[in-house]
Amino acid sequence: FFLVCSLAEGSQNLHSHPLPPHPQQRSPDTPPPTADASRVGMSSASASTPSLQSSGMLSREQLLHLFNRFSFLTSLPDVKKRIKEAVKDKQESVAVTTTIQEEIFLEMGIDPGFGIACLGKVNATYENDRDFMIQFYRFVAREELACDEAELEPVDFAEKMHTLQKLQEQQLEMLKFIRKFHQDDQIVILEKLHRQMQNANFDNSAAVLTSEQIRSLSGHELHLLPTK
Repeated sequence: FFLVCSLAEGSQNLHSHPLPPHPQQRSPDTPPPTADASRVGMSSASASTPSLQSSGMLSREQLLHLFNRFSFLTSLPDVKKRIKEAVKDKQESVAVTTTIQEEIFLEMGIDPGFGIACLGKVNATYENDRDFMIQFYRFVAREELACDEAELEPVDFAEKMHTLQKLQEQQLEMLKFIRKFHQDDQIVILEKLHRQMQNANFDNSAAVLTSEQIRSLSGHELHLLPTK
């Protein structure tokens, strides 16, 4: 997700695609960690709101607030420590990040369970809103990185980040090459890339097509733009 976000943001003319559903799922055998409102700066007033939103679908603005707030909180040392300590206590890191999201929803006057359910509907509701879906990608990527940082040793996490950086550089080179084609061809190329990622269960390493793969798209003749 982290890498695909960079690809999508860099391409101003490429066709948007439905994204994979929100991956957060607690293990049924793992109890959710107890929400601690004070750790994310939630006031007692918001925690005791008598009427919480629990129907409809969250708006674009509400979801963007969640994304931004979550990104800010997971960058704080005490929140990073909270996730890491939970992992040491044999809790799943994603259960902690989900709890943090639930706490943010409470801040916003939204029923936590309803809010989490809405995240699973983002693809179907906003799939044609390219700019918003990029922000959703960033949110998912931020959660994955927060979990990785808590679960991995510092050296292993640094190595993973280095690998991601190298893959991102490959994607940027791929993007430059894709931009040499007409817009309709760009759509065909990205559709192939999307299928490839689906087949690989959206593994980051599958988010790259070589120039040879792009040129040899079966049954479709690509047309390079004239060289300026």
